[in-house]
Amino acid sequence: MTDTTPAAEQFSADRPFVFRNATVITMDEQGVLDDADVLVIGRDIAAVGHRLEVPEGTLEIDATGGIVTPGFVDTHRHMWQSALRGYGGDWALSQYFVFYYLNWGEVFRPEDVYAGNLLSALESVDTGVTTTLDWSHGLRTPEYGEAALQALREIPGRFVLGYGNYLGAPWEWANAPEFRDFVSKNFSSFDDMLTLQLAFDVPGASDFPERGAFEAARDLGVRVTTHAGVWGATTDTAITQMYEAGFMTPEITYVHSASLNEQSYQKIAATGGTVSVATESEQSAGQGYPSTWAIRRHGIPASLSMDTSVWWSADFFSAMRATLSADRSRDHLEAHARGETIVANRLRAEDVLRMATMGGARSIGLEDRIGSLTPGKRADIVLIKNDESPAMTPILHPYAHVVYQAGTADVHTVVVDGKVVKYEGKRIGLPLAPIRDKVAASVEYVRSKLGEQAWEEGMHPEIPVDEEIENPYRYTEGDARVVARSSD
Repeated sequence: MTDTTPAAEQFSADRPFVFRNATVITMDEQGVLDDADVLVIGRDIAAVGHRLEVPEGTLEIDATGGIVTPGFVDTHRHMWQSALRGYGGDWALSQYFVFYYLNWGEVFRPEDVYAGNLLSALESVDTGVTTTLDWSHGLRTPEYGEAALQALREIPGRFVLGYGNYLGAPWEWANAPEFRDFVSKNFSSFDDMLTLQLAFDVPGASDFPERGAFEAARDLGVRVTTHAGVWGATTDTAITQMYEAGFMTPEITYVHSASLNEQSYQKIAATGGTVSVATESEQSAGQGYPSTWAIRRHGIPASLSMDTSVWWSADFFSAMRATLSADRSRDHLEAHARGETIVANRLRAEDVLRMATMGGARSIGLEDRIGSLTPGKRADIVLIKNDESPAMTPILHPYAHVVYQAGTADVHTVVVDGKVVKYEGKRIGLPLAPIRDKVAASVEYVRSKLGEQAWEEGMHPEIPVDEEIENPYRYTEGDARVVARSSD
């Protein structure tokens, strides 16, 4: 027998539970199942199907009218910057670089990294992002790394620490004894809840000093995530250097990849790399046009990311929606330039949801454990259900419904590694207040270090004056008076 309508406190590690009567998007060969069930026992998905037989005492979650999907996977997020949420909402990429890389990067303390990570981690699981790669490039010393890890361990999500230091040389810090000690201390055994990658960029310097960082990654047996194809910052030269040195492998994720040439895309495709697309970032900051349109023609696997809350939100529904819309917009514009009309959209809602789930799992090397609702995989699951939302009825096209109709307010239940962390729209045992206080203290400190003038100037960059385009279609002064008199 099952226990219907369980209370949040009934969920425990040793008690099975089952989603009943849902539209189930498996993201595996089963596709979409109507009025189906998903059974979770321990950390794993035990079964997916119709009218499942379940063990005695199984808790039952009524998913009628809802959609069950794999948890979302964000493959590139500067989590520590969430403490300054929205501060750079009017920035271009140059203002971001000036603020963090040139002027104020050294202001941030380990406790500021901790506060930002804590807030971002909580927000991730709250919005259905069950796995997040923390592109943590503010880790100036291992002490900063420990602060980032502490936050990730306090929130019951699945995380990847992309260890980086944007104020240091990666070929130096990645080979430093203190960094190796940090890795040995924290990642001596494999744990799919918290894994490690190296996060660094390759600007394309003639002597390719990043070779030492890639060699460190090989030595440690970890993947690399790198910002590639960022207009004016990381170019095709870097891709050529990586390729000729033999460092382009399936273990590399190229973030953005929005302004590369055909040869660079071909090299990524040929060597099995993946691309992390951050559409809202690319559209707003200027890395280049969001790259799905380019990479899908080369068969390069894609995942999605939200980049940073210093600009944008953590809303993964927004990531999917923006990506699909941007790709279609580019398709139409390219066709119009040829005098043609698009009669069928090539990128589909299913494709983008796959990027958000299995694409992300592949990008971080966990496709055998997460990304689909397949029996035997870890139970990272999201129930999208809101009986009071007009947008949640009817459900006719499940993939398109998730991408274009649903939103974060419709996230009913979130499961990570078999643990229910959110139920009936409320987090379980994860209050915001203590985290909010830590973030407030961090903001107060950073603001005091900048000073009020710099704080305001940083938030509101000056806009260059545009020269007005000469317009020949104007009334003369006399014509205007005639028009005015004739209207009396």
